[in-house]
Amino acid sequence: MNLLSPSILSSDFTRLSENIKLLEKGGADTIHLDIMDGNFVPNITFGPKMIKDLRKLTDLTFDAHLMIMNPENYLEQFADAGCDYITIHPESTIHLQRHLKTIRQLGKKAGVVLNPSTPLEYLDYIIDDIDLLLLMSVNPGFGGQSFIESIYKKIERARELIGDRDIILQVDGGIKDKNINKVKESGANAFVVGSGIFNSEDIYETTKYYKGLIK
Repeated sequence: MNLLSPSILSSDFTRLSENIKLLEKGGADTIHLDIMDGNFVPNITFGPKMIKDLRKLTDLTFDAHLMIMNPENYLEQFADAGCDYITIHPESTIHLQRHLKTIRQLGKKAGVVLNPSTPLEYLDYIIDDIDLLLLMSVNPGFGGQSFIESIYKKIERARELIGDRDIILQVDGGIKDKNINKVKESGANAFVVGSGIFNSEDIYETTKYYKGLIK
């Protein structure tokens, strides 16, 4: 099954309630939550309180991408807020495997995020500790960036490494209708789309359109 995960980072935050309903109606599978601390990445977004409030609006899966230093200090808060998947960067913490285990102990799905220049070798000893692998196809910190072409090969290699494991392979950054099929053909089965959906005139119809592209 291929999953569409709109990133609300690109949404008009004054219309989040309305927009989440449109995403849900349009067939979105998950809501992608970009958490930035202004330290690990050069931007600040939102935290557990906002997620907890959004949790009241929908039963869609919440996929939280933590772009924060020392995420282990906040895992319980994000779990309590209603996140279903919690993904962390290996560069953001020292004891990666320990914190992936903690996420699972909290009853959540654990994920690892690899930046464009982060090698797949990070997976060698933790691949069986994750439920989701997120490959960044832009450098994290801002929405609306262009897809880095070299990531197609990385997606292919990641798919080979995953093999028959039950791990979602998600790609985030610069995904538009012009390249989403190639991302899919490279081996991804989950697609984070931000500005491609939220910069459209009709969020509902555009969500349906993107969902149709990945079937």
